[in-house]
Amino acid sequence: MFLNSWSVALSLLSLVVLILSAIAARTAISVLRYWDPASDSNRQIRLENETWLSSTLVQYAMGFQVLSLILFVLAADNFSKVISGAMCATGSLTANQYGMFVLFVKMLGAFCCGFWIVLHFLDISSERYPLLKTKYVALMCLLPLLLVDIVCQTLYIANLKPDIITSCCAVVFGEGGGNDGNLLGSMPQGLLLEVFYGTALLLAILGHFLYRRLNRLLLWLNGLVWLAFIGVSFVAITTVFSSYVYAMPYHHCPFCILKPEYHYIGFAIYGTMLPAGFFGLAAALVGVIPARYGLAEVVRRFQKKAVLWSSILLTLFVIVVSYHYVLYRFVGGEGS
Repeated sequence: MFLNSWSVALSLLSLVVLILSAIAARTAISVLRYWDPASDSNRQIRLENETWLSSTLVQYAMGFQVLSLILFVLAADNFSKVISGAMCATGSLTANQYGMFVLFVKMLGAFCCGFWIVLHFLDISSERYPLLKTKYVALMCLLPLLLVDIVCQTLYIANLKPDIITSCCAVVFGEGGGNDGNLLGSMPQGLLLEVFYGTALLLAILGHFLYRRLNRLLLWLNGLVWLAFIGVSFVAITTVFSSYVYAMPYHHCPFCILKPEYHYIGFAIYGTMLPAGFFGLAAALVGVIPARYGLAEVVRRFQKKAVLWSSILLTLFVIVVSYHYVLYRFVGGEGS
């Protein structure tokens, strides 16, 4: 499967991310050992010049890593065309033990890389670069995750064989309680929807109060609720909302909604949910930056914008994901 064009693109993109990050890591080590803003030595001047280049390299690397998540899902969908029993990305990702793990690692990496970019922009907003060491420590912590990503992705592709017989999404996410391959089982949809809409309402209320007046405790509560809401949303999309998109009560799949026959609505769903969750979490996480760094006002402005964007994207997400559900349950379907 390595000769597949999607495999080549994925491998090259991950390799570029790792190489750019590794190059920047060399500068990071020097900065962590020798950085001294009060010095005017040749080494300090050289480090100041290097940090601009390395930070730019890392910024691109982090952006490419986020892009690799999208590319990986699209590649998995393409792989399903040549794997027996697979009808979408679900079959491809469950064709071996690495698929779902790589997807989880890439999602975690996308959030972590996005937060690194936030740290970078907060850092360069001050002439003193107070977060320089912090963001390079974060880079060093990210390197093992990027390494795990490319190794497991390579193992996933290497173990994909066209003659492998895998399960389709109808089996993996079906409601048959006796199937060992069922990832979610039979979920009480009424209770799940109550939790979903109740949590969304709570986030909207928290966002309203936080935009009016920032509060550290509420920011952390908001971040924790967002973390839970992302998990609830994935389950609700898979077990409830997707079947209304397909107009088939027994078709549950979080990946088929990305297909053209469903007007790519999955991109609108995930493209609002994941960034909304990221902004909600980032608003809380930047609160750990000490006030002594002189970034209190910059952090406050970012938190206000992050809360606003998370609330806007939350609203769009709930509207988009609920459209077909409301259409069929309360209007009577597309033909009405």
